[in-house]
Amino acid sequence: MHKSLVTGGAGFIGSHLVDRLLASGTEVVVCDNLSTGRLENLAQHMGKSNFKFIKLDLLDNNNLEKAMSGCDTVFHIAAHADVSSGAGDARIDLENGTLATFNVVEAMRLNNIKAIVYASSASVYGDTSCTPVSENHGPLLPVSLYGASKLAAEALISGYCHTFGMRGWIFRFANIVGSRRRQGVVYDFVHRLRQDPSHLKVLGNGTQCKPYLHVAECVDAVLFGYQHAGEIVNLFNVGVDSATDVRSIAAIVIQAMGLSDVPIRFGIPDRGWLGDAPQLRFDMRKMQALGWRPRLSSDEAVRLAASEHITELQ
Repeated sequence: MHKSLVTGGAGFIGSHLVDRLLASGTEVVVCDNLSTGRLENLAQHMGKSNFKFIKLDLLDNNNLEKAMSGCDTVFHIAAHADVSSGAGDARIDLENGTLATFNVVEAMRLNNIKAIVYASSASVYGDTSCTPVSENHGPLLPVSLYGASKLAAEALISGYCHTFGMRGWIFRFANIVGSRRRQGVVYDFVHRLRQDPSHLKVLGNGTQCKPYLHVAECVDAVLFGYQHAGEIVNLFNVGVDSATDVRSIAAIVIQAMGLSDVPIRFGIPDRGWLGDAPQLRFDMRKMQALGWRPRLSSDEAVRLAASEHITELQ
């Protein structure tokens, strides 16, 4: 039986990936420090013979190396996902992104594990305006410490793969939405309107516009790319070639909640927070050439995610 370790496996994307791996018959070890992950995301797997959960911080080198023993593949999904927090704590992305990734690939080297699948981010591209970015876009100039940590982690993985005979699959995610997410614009809008449906406060002026991909399709893309791409280092955008602006997301959420005539209070800046890239468009031709494309458009992914959050927050 194939055995995989999933870092951040109690989190939003990680737990959906764990569901899919276990359903395929893979033995799974999850390492998560539960700083943002939730054990309830994995409750349905507790006690299964092919599943093990280890509460572990990736900065704990010795126990990380032990946890990896006997694994064939590492799915490195863990990260500190609150992008804006880097402006207040400059070490948080260094430790939870760059240093954690170094510990992961070094523990792989010591365990002679040859395959790593990494959850990177569109944040590595920085502020690209409305130009669709492909995987060979450059120079890469992140505008957040989160984006910088993702870019550094990509470089570490590439260096380890070429130096120590490993293979890597790096996926630059668009905005991923769906059940179990506890932050982000769709969840925030549903949560705010649950608290107070008299108005909706929006960070920024609402013109921010990005591609949104549902988490189920994100996991589909990751597993498809892992199974079908065979280079030493495989790099892919994972998203959609459409995009949704924040004003439209507000309208979708308001409609999904059965509300009407909700005043929307927009901010002044064209970005939601320091480090936010307000515009992003993805060039998806590389994944499409490999044979994968999403079923849902960006708007459809937002609509499905809104419905899921409404159900979760009842």
